[in-house]
Amino acid sequence: MELKIIDKIDDEMHLEIKGETHTLLNMLKSVLLDDSRVQIATYDMKHVSISDPILFVKTDGTDPIDVIKDALKVLISQCDEFIGVFSKAVEA
Repeated sequence: MELKIIDKIDDEMHLEIKGETHTLLNMLKSVLLDDSRVQIATYDMKHVSISDPILFVKTDGTDPIDVIKDALKVLISQCDEFIGVFSKAVEA
């Protein structure tokens, strides 16, 4: 995975996420939209096999980098929780 900040101002950011697909971007967008500081969270991918997604985030004035970092922490926590629940389920 490679990241490239295409454009960033105080409350907006366009971030290209090379090598990723709808799987990560849909989850990230969903968590971002649950954050009250986020006004817009979306991404564009021209074609899944030949283009890289570009994430767009607009906040209430909060630095979008901080908001994205917080969203990623939430995703990690959700994955950790799933691993725990899944591990218990397959042990039974």
